[in-house]
Amino acid sequence: MDLIGTYTIALENYLNWFWSDQILVSTNSLFGNYFWGLALVSITFFTVEIVLPWRKKQPVFRKYFWQDAFYMYFNFFLFYIVLFAGLSAVAESVSLWIFKTVGVEDLVLFHIEDLSTWSQLLIVFIITDFTHWNIHRMLHKYPVLWRFHRVHHSIKEMGFAGHLRFHWMESVIYKSITYFPLLVIGFETEYLFYMYMISISWGHFNHANFMIPMGILKYVFNSPQMHIWHHVKELPQDREMGVNFGLTLSVWDYIFKTNYEPHSGRDIELGFEGDEYYSKSFIKQIFSGFGKD
Repeated sequence: MDLIGTYTIALENYLNWFWSDQILVSTNSLFGNYFWGLALVSITFFTVEIVLPWRKKQPVFRKYFWQDAFYMYFNFFLFYIVLFAGLSAVAESVSLWIFKTVGVEDLVLFHIEDLSTWSQLLIVFIITDFTHWNIHRMLHKYPVLWRFHRVHHSIKEMGFAGHLRFHWMESVIYKSITYFPLLVIGFETEYLFYMYMISISWGHFNHANFMIPMGILKYVFNSPQMHIWHHVKELPQDREMGVNFGLTLSVWDYIFKTNYEPHSGRDIELGFEGDEYYSKSFIKQIFSGFGKD
C-alpha cells in the first residue's frame, strides 16, 4: 500500500479542484461550489445582522470578527491544503484495507440510492445531525477533547462567523466519526453539497446576531436564542458539562434532557471559566489542546 503516493495524489487533486472548480468556477455552475457558497451565505447573514441586530449595542465588527472570518476559510479550505486532504485519503485507504483484510468487501448495509432525492437527504441529514450531537457532547464531557473545543467557546460576542471558529482537530474528530455511519448507507454523494449548505446556513443562523421567533419549531430546530445558552460562561450547577448541544436540530436536546433556555439570553456573558487567561493569538490557539494548557 503506497500511502505516500495516496497522500500526494489526494493533495494534488484537492489543489486542482480548489483552484479550478472552486475559485475559478471552471464548471460554470455554482452547484458543488463550497468556496463561493460559504461566501454567499456569510454575506447574507452579515447583511441581516446589520439590518436587524438582536444586540443593538454590539458593534457590527464585533470582538474577534476578523479572526473568526479567517477561521472560516482556514478550517474549510487552508487546513485541507496544508494537511487534511491527503490525511483523509490515507485514512480512508487504510480503513478500507483493514475491512478487506478481515473479509468485509461490501460495507454498504442499507441501499437508499434508489429512493427519491428528498428521502435520501432526510435520512442522511438525520443520521449526520444525531451523530454530530453526540460528538458535540463528547467535546464537552471529556477533558482531552474539551481542550480543543475551548477555541470555539472563547467567543465573547456572538455573530455568524463565530460558527466556524473552532480548532482544526474538531474537523478530524467530526469527520472521522461521521465517516462510518455514512459508509454503511449507499446514497448519491452529490447530495452532500445540499447537506453542506444546510449545515453552514443553520450554523451561521445559530450564532448570528439576530433573532427570529421560533414558536413551536423551537422543539425541533436550533436557534440563536437557544444556542447562545450553549455559550453561557456560568453554567447551572447541575449542567456543568454543557447544555443545548444541537447543531441544526434541537429535538435531541429535548429528548435527552440537555435543553436549557431559562429566559432571553441576549445579554448574558459568554465564554468559559478562566477564559481571561486563554490566548487571543490564532497561532497559539491552533496549536493549543495537545498539552495541559
